[in-house]
Amino acid sequence: DVQLQASGGGLVQAGGSLRLSCAPSGFTFDDYVIGWFRQAPGKEREGVSCISASDGSTYYVDSVKGRFTISIDISKNTVYLQMRGLKPEDSGVYYCAAVFHHRIHGPVTIKTMTSLVDYGTWGQGTLVTVSS
Repeated sequence: DVQLQASGGGLVQAGGSLRLSCAPSGFTFDDYVIGWFRQAPGKEREGVSCISASDGSTYYVDSVKGRFTISIDISKNTVYLQMRGLKPEDSGVYYCAAVFHHRIHGPVTIKTMTSLVDYGTWGQGTLVTVSS
């Protein structure tokens, strides 16, 4: 069974918006750090953003700062990535991952993305295509 389900991708024009969702099965996000990654054809997987459900801290890669917002709705047990001002270079398959918070010490940082890769639970991706 799929442990994390990413959804909300689609085809949009440059400058448009999409909201991606990440929902778990079999656990709640309360004690986890959740992150978003993306991969474009011919490029390596890139860490985009993450959020701690424990302390609320967030991290964004420089290229999306001011355009993307990560959030968590505890009541719905869902993490969102609101993407605005989309550019063609944002295109790719977006994946979400979750890691138990006790593997992370203090607020999330760029190093948290490495922990998600090394120890995280992953789901299937959702395709985002931004046309020019």
